[in-house]
Amino acid sequence: MASLYSLKYWYTRRLGVIIQASVRRGISPDVWTAVGVIAAALGCGALVMGWWLLAFILLAARLGGANLDGAVARARGVSRPFGFVLNEIGDRVSDLFIMAGLVGLALRTGSSATTVYLTLVSLAAATLPTFISLAAAGAGAARLNGGPFGKTERCLAAVVAAALPQYLAMIAWVIIVGSAVTACVRLARTAAALAGRTGPALADTMAPQPPQDITRIGRSALEDEVAPGAQS
Repeated sequence: MASLYSLKYWYTRRLGVIIQASVRRGISPDVWTAVGVIAAALGCGALVMGWWLLAFILLAARLGGANLDGAVARARGVSRPFGFVLNEIGDRVSDLFIMAGLVGLALRTGSSATTVYLTLVSLAAATLPTFISLAAAGAGAARLNGGPFGKTERCLAAVVAAALPQYLAMIAWVIIVGSAVTACVRLARTAAALAGRTGPALADTMAPQPPQDITRIGRSALEDEVAPGAQS
């Protein structure tokens, strides 16, 4: 589904000079993950203060960091599974900073209690698409990104809220509904991708097995039912 996420590769190409410099200097991809988180933390403060232009610059840097860590890892040939973990943690912390900035903006501007509650609900709703994407990856499906309302759209909505705080309640509703729709879209795509598959999920195959007596609960009764038929 079309969304601003489609601009990811356009943005990454614009960052080509930084990627090349990172490769030459041997800069770790984790540095760019940290840069993205720091930019989001500073952006949180800018959002609270209503400094929308500074917030725009900082959230653009946040998205840039999110692009650069993976791009530098691929360019340097140092991609690793734990890098995926760090990238996800960085993205989630950054998302929380941005959404917390909207809550702080509502409090600073003396918005109604309803508006404050809506920003809190939007903070929670914004996490739903990612939960589904990570659960899908754990089940063995593709890790889904993008919209219709992903992190790029959330950053844009946050900047608009900083510029027009009088519409904060409306923007919170946009984030809530957009996140819910995105979660449903990702869930439907995951269900389609996993349709017909049987057996344990990918994550379960790598998890420690329970004690043998636990695995036999219920199975022993089934074996007792099958046994007489097998002997006849």
